[in-house]
Amino acid sequence: MSEVEEDTDSYRPSHSHSHGHSHSHDAMGDWEILATHPLLKFIVGFLAIGAAVTVIGIVALWPQNENRDEIATRANQAGLAYDLYSAEVESAEEELCSYATEQDPQRCVTVIVTPAGGSAADQLLVLSEYNLQQIGVPDLEPGQSIVVGYVPTQDFYIFIDIERRVPIVALTLFFIIVVLALARKRGAYALLSMASTVIILVGFIGPSILNGNDPLLVAIVGASLIAFSSLYLTHGVSPTTTVALAGTLSALLITLFVSKVFFEWAGFTGYASDASASLGTVFPGVSISSVLLAGAVLGALGALDDITVTQVATISELHERNPKLTVRQLFTSGIKIGREHIASTVNTLLLAYAGASLPLLMLSSAKLTNDQLDQPAPILSNDLGPLSTIYRFFEQQLNVANSEEIAVEVVRTLCGSIGLVAAVPATTILAAVLVGTSAKREAEELSREEADAKVSDDSKEIDSPA
Repeated sequence: MSEVEEDTDSYRPSHSHSHGHSHSHDAMGDWEILATHPLLKFIVGFLAIGAAVTVIGIVALWPQNENRDEIATRANQAGLAYDLYSAEVESAEEELCSYATEQDPQRCVTVIVTPAGGSAADQLLVLSEYNLQQIGVPDLEPGQSIVVGYVPTQDFYIFIDIERRVPIVALTLFFIIVVLALARKRGAYALLSMASTVIILVGFIGPSILNGNDPLLVAIVGASLIAFSSLYLTHGVSPTTTVALAGTLSALLITLFVSKVFFEWAGFTGYASDASASLGTVFPGVSISSVLLAGAVLGALGALDDITVTQVATISELHERNPKLTVRQLFTSGIKIGREHIASTVNTLLLAYAGASLPLLMLSSAKLTNDQLDQPAPILSNDLGPLSTIYRFFEQQLNVANSEEIAVEVVRTLCGSIGLVAAVPATTILAAVLVGTSAKREAEELSREEADAKVSDDSKEIDSPA
């Protein structure tokens, strides 16, 4: 049995007294602690400054849409901007391509649709033929709904994608129902938190960067706003949430510093992906490498929220179970629990990035061929046997990781994980000191009250007639 369990089993607090005064075990349950604890005052002051800086940053960086027309023009020129309309497939027939020859009889799919908008609205329209040899040829059937793009300047239609908005909306509604059914009121607050995060991302961070503001600065301000809104909306405005928020912002600053150092050291350009290259075409002035760094900071924020709230709740619960635990005992127990949380969260972060980049990972891994793995490494002697093969394997893995597409994900994962690791001791010590010293002060006050009560009872016995 652990020290915490032994203390919990052996101690049964009874803080009520004959004179009617009582104490709460949950030292972080309400704001009364603010009047007596200097650490919470410092944390509140720190967050007040952070909130003020965040508000100033939002006002200063709020997108003015001054270059909206310029961006739209570049997007049109690059073929990235068009009006989107629904369309119904009338037929999709396989036939010889218009450019096929007897020597090269290539086959194509010709699709006829009825678009809902544009110059050919409600009319039959033949889309460009699709060569069956190319990747991503749409598998369409008559009566199917699709989305087409219309370029007014060229009076041209293009197939964009299959219509999938209905299943997305259905899944969203199902998700909302499940969350509300299981989490009820707390789930409703969590949904509001998600909505606020989406609004900040779509309404502030993205447009502000396109407006010409520094991506990293915008991400910092946006991440701070998301942290304030999501934590207080989901968990309520309390000392517990406040300590978790302070730990989140502190760990986020550490993540930012580490990420900036290694992103610059690795020399990421940001142009390794098609999306980044397209962004550079539409908006040449934006720093794609800064956009990547901003994404790394935002990506780590969600996991930081989770780990800091859990650590603060753990310390609070330990104190609730056993108010006799000291600051050191609370911190030690919290760190033990935090180690397990770190192990699972770091792996979660890795899988999240790997899952999003799985096609790219598979493509890069295809570079590893068996005949290369069987060759001894040049810098090792040939008589090392299996060790040469093992070294060659890791050398090939490092060669794959050296490509920017993979390296960005590796650096994001490792830097975010460092932030998660830092969040555990930072948040745990804040919570332990706050709860532990409050409990000690409460115990001392209780002892004084008990001593005063005993003196008072003794005085009454002396003064009473025999």
